Amino acid sequence: MKISEIQCHCGAIKIRLSGGPIAQFYCHCDDCQAVHAAAYVPVALYPAQAIEVIKGVPTETVLRTTPRMRCPTCGTFLFSELTNFGLRSLSASLLPREEFKPQFHVQCQYAVLPVKDKLPNFKAFPAKFGGSDEMVDW
Repeated sequence: MKISEIQCHCGAIKIRLSGGPIAQFYCHCDDCQAVHAAAYVPVALYPAQAIEVIKGVPTETVLRTTPRMRCPTCGTFLFSELTNFGLRSLSASLLPREEFKPQFHVQCQYAVLPVKDKLPNFKAFPAKFGGSDEMVDW
């Protein structure tokens, strides 16, 4: 099993990742847009136990119902708790650039602008994540 360590931008929080992500994608939901002040965010989805904070204590913020962890010093968003699914949604911008390999876009119904690349653009989510597989045709 691959073990790696990542950290926030200032180094106050360190995280150990055990194994690889379940999926990597770009999220366009309106929650991510509001929290990250961005049109969309890169996400690496892991089983909750695969993301372990090994240094520091993240601050929890909640928008609507999703707990999101960030560094209390530099404000870097670290991961979201998807407790109903036993998952954590890691801010993939923390991964080394070569390790982020997005497979698709989700929640494109909320997209600020179309993203025309070679990846699938799901209106909500792929079926394997509880969605309908409905696509957005830009």
